[in-house]
Amino acid sequence: MIKFDFKTYVKPFIDENKFNELYSKKNEYIDKLNSLDMIGWTKEIDKNIISSIEKTRDYIKSNFDCLVVVGIGGSYLGSYSFHQAFKKYFNDNSFEVIYAGTTLSSKYLDELYEYLKNKNFCVNVISKSGTTMETNITYSLLKDLLKRKYTQDEIKRRIIITTDKEKGNLRKEVNEEGYISFEIPEDIGGRYSFITPAHLLPLSLNYDINKIVDGYYDGKRFIDNAFEYACIRKLLFDNKKQVECFTVYEESLYYFTEWLKQLFGETEGKNNTGIYPTSMVHTRDLHSLGQFVQEGNKILFETYIKIDKTNNYIKCNNEDLHTINNIVEDSVMRAHFSGSTPCIEIELDELNEENLSQLIYFFMLSAAFSGLLFGVNPFNQPGVEVYKKEVKESLNK
Repeated sequence: MIKFDFKTYVKPFIDENKFNELYSKKNEYIDKLNSLDMIGWTKEIDKNIISSIEKTRDYIKSNFDCLVVVGIGGSYLGSYSFHQAFKKYFNDNSFEVIYAGTTLSSKYLDELYEYLKNKNFCVNVISKSGTTMETNITYSLLKDLLKRKYTQDEIKRRIIITTDKEKGNLRKEVNEEGYISFEIPEDIGGRYSFITPAHLLPLSLNYDINKIVDGYYDGKRFIDNAFEYACIRKLLFDNKKQVECFTVYEESLYYFTEWLKQLFGETEGKNNTGIYPTSMVHTRDLHSLGQFVQEGNKILFETYIKIDKTNNYIKCNNEDLHTINNIVEDSVMRAHFSGSTPCIEIELDELNEENLSQLIYFFMLSAAFSGLLFGVNPFNQPGVEVYKKEVKESLNK
C-alpha cells in the first residue's frame, strides 16, 4: 500500500486557485500523453516475453555462477536500483550479478577483468542503439577475456544481447553469431524501460518477475496522484523552488534516488527549464547538508519516501530503531517546513517488490506529466548528444 501526502507540508507554498486550475486539465494532459509515440511502457508486456526471460534465467543459473550486465543510464539503473533496495547489506547470498559498463575508470575495469578471470560468468549487453561508448568499451574488454578462456562455440553460449529489434551493431552481431537476444521495443526509451527485458532479465535471477510486473501495472491506479504530484512540482517551481531533493531514510534506497534523478533530469531538463533533481540519505546527510536545507538558499523542496514497517526490528536501550528512524523523519519534515522548505511525503506500508514496482510506475507517470507541464517532449534527451559529439571529435583528432 502507498499513501501520498501532498498537502501537510506544502499547502502554504501553493496558490490553491492555480492548483485547481491546473489540475482541472488532467484529462487534457492524459490525452496528450496517450497521443505520444514513446509510451510503450504503459502497455501490457507480452506473457511470451516473460516466459522467454524465465527460460533464460534457468539457463543462466544452471550453467554459470555470475552474470555481468553491461549497460549504463537507463539500461541499468532500473534493475540495479531495484536489486540494491532488497539485497542484504552483508553476507548477501543472492545470485551474483555484476553491473559494469558504467565507467571509463581504468582502475575499475582492470580490477573487474582480474576478478572475472577465474569466474564462470556470462554477459548480458544492454544498449538500444548499440553505440554507447562505455558499454562498447566494457563489452570489448569482456569479449577479449572470453576469447582467452573459451572456444568460439563456448563464447556464443555466454553472451546475451538486449537491443533494438532490427537496427544497430548489436542486432547485427546477434544475427551473425546467433546469440540469445531480447528486444527493447521501439516505443520505449531507456529511462522508461523498467518493464522490458533490459531490467527484468537481470532481476529474474533473484526475484519473482511476475510479482514485479503485477505490481508495476497495479501502479496505473495512481494516475490521479501522479498528475497531482506533477502539478504541485510545477507550481513549486513557479514559486522559485527549482531543486527537488529525493530524501530517504534507508541506505538501500540510495540507488533508487539515483534512478529518480535520471528519470526527472532527462525528462524535464530542456529548453532552459526544469527542476534540478538531487537526493539525500538520512540521517547521514542531515549532518552534512541539513544546515543548508534549514537556513540556506530557499531554492529546494523535498520529496520523502517513507517506509512504515520493516521486517528488521532491532532495539537499542529498549527503543525500536525503526520507530526512532521514522520519528526522526517526521521531525525533520516539520523542522524543514518551519524553515520554508516544502516537504512532500510518499509512504509505503513496507518495502517489498510489489510496492516498489508500483512506485516506479507512479514516478514514471509523474515525470511524463511533468515534462508536458513544462512544455517539453518528455521522452527525448537531445542535450546529451552535445557532449557525445565533443568527445567523438576529440577522440578522432
